[in-house]
Amino acid sequence: MTHTPGQSEPTFWIDGEPVYANPKPVITKILAVDDDPRNLLAVREMLQGPDVEIVTAESGEAALRQVLRDDFAVILLDVQMPNIDGYEVAGMIRARARSARVPIIFLTAFNKDDMHVFRGYSAGAVDYVFKPIEPLILKSKVDVFVDLHRKTEEIRRQAAEERRLLMENLKVRSEKLKTEQMLRRREEHQSIILQSLPVALFTASLQDDHRRLHFTKDGITGLTGFHPEAFLEREDFWSSRVHPEDRERVFAQLRELPDLGAVSLEYRWRCADGTDRHFLDHTVVVRDEDNNLHEFFGMWFDITERKQLEQNLLHASKLEAVGRLTGGIAHDFNNMLSVVIGNLDLMQKSLKGNERAQKRVKMALDGAQRCADLTHRLLAFSRRQPLQSATIDVSALMPGLLELMRRTLGENIRVRLAGPDGIWPIKVDRAQLEAALVNLAVNARDAMPTGGELKIELENRVAENLANPGEYVVISVADTGTGMPSHVLERVFEPFFTTKEAGKGTGLGLSMVYGFVQQSGGHIEVDSLPEKGTTIRLFLPRAHGEVAASADGLRSMDMPQFGQGEAVLVVEDNHEVRQVAVSTLKALGFTVTETETADEAADLLKRNSDFRLVLSDVRMPGKLSGVDLASLIRADYPHVQVLLTTGYAEDKGLADEIDLIYKPYRALDLAQKIQSMSSLAVSAA
Repeated sequence: MTHTPGQSEPTFWIDGEPVYANPKPVITKILAVDDDPRNLLAVREMLQGPDVEIVTAESGEAALRQVLRDDFAVILLDVQMPNIDGYEVAGMIRARARSARVPIIFLTAFNKDDMHVFRGYSAGAVDYVFKPIEPLILKSKVDVFVDLHRKTEEIRRQAAEERRLLMENLKVRSEKLKTEQMLRRREEHQSIILQSLPVALFTASLQDDHRRLHFTKDGITGLTGFHPEAFLEREDFWSSRVHPEDRERVFAQLRELPDLGAVSLEYRWRCADGTDRHFLDHTVVVRDEDNNLHEFFGMWFDITERKQLEQNLLHASKLEAVGRLTGGIAHDFNNMLSVVIGNLDLMQKSLKGNERAQKRVKMALDGAQRCADLTHRLLAFSRRQPLQSATIDVSALMPGLLELMRRTLGENIRVRLAGPDGIWPIKVDRAQLEAALVNLAVNARDAMPTGGELKIELENRVAENLANPGEYVVISVADTGTGMPSHVLERVFEPFFTTKEAGKGTGLGLSMVYGFVQQSGGHIEVDSLPEKGTTIRLFLPRAHGEVAASADGLRSMDMPQFGQGEAVLVVEDNHEVRQVAVSTLKALGFTVTETETADEAADLLKRNSDFRLVLSDVRMPGKLSGVDLASLIRADYPHVQVLLTTGYAEDKGLADEIDLIYKPYRALDLAQKIQSMSSLAVSAA
């Protein structure tokens, strides 16, 4: 055996491994999470030092994988990240027992107001550092946690050494300790350590399919809710509570135990509160001096939190795959829908007086629009497209939505709407609100397998007890179903948590509702009792803007012809999409020029910049993209308005910086967007 140069001789040996009184320094790890590699490089330069390793991650998913793999003294977490933001990552880290106490410092260049800081502390942060980062401040704060971590790890190291001593104690016990004095000393040592470990030790008898466990301490009560005596009252007490799906596999392994000498079992076991928790059950054979079977000895570990985090990461990977797949096809798919919808719009105008043909065109338009809505919802679900909020009248929305619910829920569920007149308007993404309410209705249906009543109630409320006091429209969804026990209620909005059988629920539905309400600036509450039903309330802030016309109302309007022969430049590489845009703009009264690339458009503008508007796709072949073209026009031709169009916006901030309309759009949508841009320009002037 060798030891580290400069280190003292081992104090003693355990299983051939040296134990030092003064161990060599341990590398302390710091996790830095930021989607900008430059920021990660800067943090590394600020914090790198002796015995310190800076681990970096460029996304929330990568950070969670690192947390599953390693222990960290402190986590530096950027707030603004794609897919999963810093608040959600912090929540998932806190939800895992092993990482629940790791200090989290948020790094952010935005959201310095008290509300966002409060949200960060609520998510589990211990401090905020605002960008640009002051190196001395960051290093001072991090050093405190590094020092604390090292001291904590030293304590843990000592506990680990004590645990190794415990295992040696068990080994010595199995070989019949030679002296009673040493046995008492080991047992005293064992008792001290076991009080601090989340394990339960037992001896066991194994006959046929029954297993009686004799636990050596009361720690089993904390793990399962049962006292040690409960495992001895009935010989089938343990076996009867093993999950049915795990039972055959577990008993098959136990039958091989005498031959194998040791087995490690993972299974679900029904605890006193009715929940199934995951346990690691390590059992070894103890033989007497003649090598005859004497007894079985083992340990129970609760690994539920580890299993949950593994499942969460698996679901997150699947969600990322869905997002990538959707994003990959969204651009081309929406381009094709643009051609279909645009031509149907133009055809509808030319078929005035032919009601039968117009009806067929309308049916085709509705079908194409549903395809567009589906793509939009998939992109929003995977957080690859921002919400498209508008001020809406909830009361006007509900009748059509209730009809959809009745068709979806079936005849056994009675659906009714209650609430006064004069409900305030709210500003939300209409499609996402509809999806959230339908999601709640489907969950309510699943809780009423024999039928029942679903009541949706609207209410204006001035809420003073919320984090953001103010005026809210409250949408309550109440069912008469089975309800939820308290331990389920506590986790109901937790991502990927579900009580449904495997294959019948993703655990994403309610977390998506929660995320939608949070993104809309609202609040969500849930009341539920077993066999008493469930009520979920969505608090959505009151809006004071003008209510947007409903989609159905807009589609029935005639397309306005407001262009006065003004020049418009269309920039689109897809020939069919470009022709639809050109025809639509001509129908609106404009004179249209077209180019296939942004490079051609830039050259054309150098020769002639007398355009009222440039309508350009975002994704373009050549050197310039649509965004590059928009920047060039703003800088060199400020009198020319720019409207970008896309079927898939990867840049979440794009809609905030540039006028944008998503494909596929209706002719009336385009007309209204151009008119709104004109009115804004007049107001600015």
